[in-house]
This record gives sequence, C-alpha cells and structure tokens, in this order.
Amino acid sequence: MHIQDSHWSSASAVAPGGAIGAAPSGNGRGPADGSRTTPLRVDAQRNLEHVLRAAREVFGELGYGAPMEDVARRARVGVGTVYRRFPSKDVLVRRIAEEETSRLTDQARAALGQEDEPWSALSRFLRTSVASGAGRLLPPQVLRVGVAEDGPEPDEARVPQQRSQPAPELRLVEQRPAPEDEPVIAEVDDAGAAALLEVVGRLVDRARAAGELRADVTVADVLLVIATAAPSLPDAAQQAAASARLLDILLEGLRSRPA
Repeated sequence: MHIQDSHWSSASAVAPGGAIGAAPSGNGRGPADGSRTTPLRVDAQRNLEHVLRAAREVFGELGYGAPMEDVARRARVGVGTVYRRFPSKDVLVRRIAEEETSRLTDQARAALGQEDEPWSALSRFLRTSVASGAGRLLPPQVLRVGVAEDGPEPDEARVPQQRSQPAPELRLVEQRPAPEDEPVIAEVDDAGAAALLEVVGRLVDRARAAGELRADVTVADVLLVIATAAPSLPDAAQQAAASARLLDILLEGLRSRPA
C-alpha cells in the first residue's frame, strides 16, 4: 500500500538546519544522524531520497517496528546502502519522526496564517495532517508530551499504539544483527516537539476562545485525532474515504454545542 504524500520533495532529504549533514567520521561511516555537510553525488542523493520516501511509506504502513530490509526493498536498493546512510535503525526512525514533526508544525503554521476563522484554521490543520498520512507516523514522544501537559498523568493516559507495537512506549528492537540487542525509540528532540505543541496550542486556544471548540479539548486531544483518523487499509481510495469520514465524525465531537 502506498501512502499518499503530496508534500514530499527532494527538500525533505535535507537536515533541519538546511545542510545535508556532518562530514564522515574517521572510520569512513557517516555521522549518527545519517547526514553530512559535503554535497552528495547525484546517485547518492537520489538513493537517499528513495530511502527516506520508502521509510516513510513502510513505517506508515507497518509501524516503526518494520525491519530495515523492508525499507531497502521498497527503495529498490540493497540493505547495505540503507546502512551506509543510516548506521542503525534508530537513526533512521529518528530522522523520519523529526521530519514528520516538522511537517505537522509547518501545516499548523500555514493554517494559522491563512485562515482567519479559528474553527476553519483548526479543521484545516486536522484535514491536511490526516490527508498527508501524518497520523501513521506521529512520534509517540509528542503524544506523551502533549498528554503530560494537558491531560492526566502519562500512566493513566490513553495513547494510541503504532501498528505492530505491543507496548504503549513503542520500544523498537534493532533488526540488524548486533552484539547487543539494544531497543530504540521513535522520538524527536525537545525543541521540535515544543514547536509543534506551541503552534497547535495556539490553534486550540483561538478556537476555544471563539466558543467553537469544546472547553475540555486539549492539545493532546487534537494530536490524538490526527493519530486515530489515519487508518491503514490495503486500498488507497478506501483509506482516503475512511479517513475523511472518520475525521468528519471526530470534528463534530470537538465542536462546542449551544447550552
């Protein structure tokens, strides 16, 4: 199944700072975040873009527990090519999680800047995020932060699990044979998570102040809507239709009602 993504471009292969990354270390392997400062050859850049696109699709369909071999197969490259750019699975998972958090933040800012009506801004953000497949890749760390700030204690919170993950913390096990079987976790840096929570918080505050959003709705609730309104179905058309219908129902639940 292919995840619809009209926002993907070669720019997504560039690290958040705008550069492609740090120079390779002395052992010949690139830095731990799979990036570098020196320009890549055309074929290497193309392979990197293919790997990132494939990783987003595979993790979106199967969860962050999907093996690196599946990513390589979808990208039509050897698994060695994937590991040359991302020396461990947790590095690739973090890269995808950070890109998804940045994508959501940009979508929220666009909604704030282009919609005058508070409810229109919030609903536009939700529709855009769900349509882009963001819910299937929403980093659990962002959900936990949102719940901790706006709702019950983390151990009481109802956090949706990514597919294929048995535990709420979504601990991921490295698929590549290694001396030690260290778990990895899909997470983003604190600055990226904070930026997303701040801009979504502004959307929520505006809609609540306008009396269009239920008073008990929090930032965590909005992020949970994104996570739950993106079901994984085998047919792309059915998936889009199901997401749109589910989101309509959830939006109705978020709106305030006259006393």
